[in-house]
Amino acid sequence: MTDIPKLGLGTWQNTDPEECAKSVETALNMGYRHIDTAQAYENEEDVGKGLEDADVDREDYFLASKVWIDQLAPENVKASTKESVEKLGVDYVDLMYVHWPAGDYSPQETLKAFKELVHSGEIRNIGVSNFTPEQLDKAMEIAPKHIIANQVEMHPLLQQEELLEKCREHDVTLVAYSPLARGEVFDVPEIQEVAEKHDVSEAQVSLAWLMQKDGVVAIPKASSEEHIRDNYEALDLELDDEDVQKIDSIDREERMVDPGFAPW
Repeated sequence: MTDIPKLGLGTWQNTDPEECAKSVETALNMGYRHIDTAQAYENEEDVGKGLEDADVDREDYFLASKVWIDQLAPENVKASTKESVEKLGVDYVDLMYVHWPAGDYSPQETLKAFKELVHSGEIRNIGVSNFTPEQLDKAMEIAPKHIIANQVEMHPLLQQEELLEKCREHDVTLVAYSPLARGEVFDVPEIQEVAEKHDVSEAQVSLAWLMQKDGVVAIPKASSEEHIRDNYEALDLELDDEDVQKIDSIDREERMVDPGFAPW
């Protein structure tokens, strides 16, 4: 299985061109090796500028983008992916996702077009995003050798145990977006207690909890150098069994991203 770096920089809602480019450059120069964007974020060109400005060679970082739901017909998958690659200023992306199983998504036709993009070299791997266990099963029947990730919302308030088990069953990485529950984790008593115990931020605790799980990668969005660094330091935080059990025991299911076309 392709190795996806455990911590990535998310760029959703990072829409100020200069700030977006600077955050990507800062993250890569700091040591991040995974950058995540999407057609729908409308910032691929800005991400591309950050990639260009960073002192990191193309082969040394992992780059992901996503095809939006109105571009999932086969001919549009190919045209829009080509446009994404051009906007990003690269020769290929490491991972291109189906952003949602919605709109023009047809498992057979859409994924066939993605497989053709792998064979032509514009993308290296296929990802799915916001797929349920059943939808992941279906996608894996069609493109088992190429799908390496399912990107979904996951954090201590939405622990996704069933989906994580399904991803492991298929040897697919779960890439956790909104891993800080859009800031909600900062006010959770169990996370505050663990943060105080280790003298670290609640963000670091939440990210470390995710990254210590087998087969999980986290992509927190951050734009300031301070937050980019704070998140990065989660890589050095090792939670003990007691910490993990405390967070695992949080019995809440709070979804932060829930559009009308969501499949659940």
